[in-house]
Amino acid sequence: MQSAPGSARKLYFLAAGGVLLLDQISKWVVQQAMAPGELRGVLPGFFNLTYVRNRGAAFGLFSESDSALVQVLLVAFSLAALGLVLVLLWRGTASGAAGWGLALIFGGALGNLLDRLRSGSVVDFLDFYVGSYHWPAFNLADSSIVIGAGLLLLVVLRGHRAAPRAEAHEA
Repeated sequence: MQSAPGSARKLYFLAAGGVLLLDQISKWVVQQAMAPGELRGVLPGFFNLTYVRNRGAAFGLFSESDSALVQVLLVAFSLAALGLVLVLLWRGTASGAAGWGLALIFGGALGNLLDRLRSGSVVDFLDFYVGSYHWPAFNLADSSIVIGAGLLLLVVLRGHRAAPRAEAHEA
C-alpha cells in the first residue's frame, strides 16, 4: 500500500474542514432567514429553497420515527463511519480521487452529525423537483457525501477496468 504524502493528507483534511464550514454556515443562514416549513421558489419547475428538519437518515428515511433508539443508532453509525474514514485518511491508505472522496464524505458526515447531536435533527433546505416529483430535501453535507461516494465508486470501477485480464491458455 502506498501512503499519501503528508501534504496530500493536509489537503484532504482542509477540504473536509471546508465542507464542514460551508455546510454549517449554509444551515445557519437558512435557519436565520426562513421559518421551519417555509418554501421559496428559486427556479420555477425545478428548484426551491425550503427549511426542513430531518430527524431521520438520508432522504428522510426513518424521519417519522420518534424512537430514541433510531437516534442512537444514527449517531452510532455516523461515529463508526467517521472513525473508519478518519483512519483511512490519517494512515494515508487512500490518495488521489479516493482521498478526495473520503475527505468529502468525512466533512459531510461530520456536518450532519453535529446537527444531530446539537438538536436531534438535520437541517435540509435544497429542494429539486420536476413537475410533481420532488427529490427529498437535502443539504450541502448530503451533497458532499454523495459526491465523495461517487468518487470512490469511480476509483473502484476504474480499478476493475484496469485489472489485467486472464489470457486463455492454449493447450
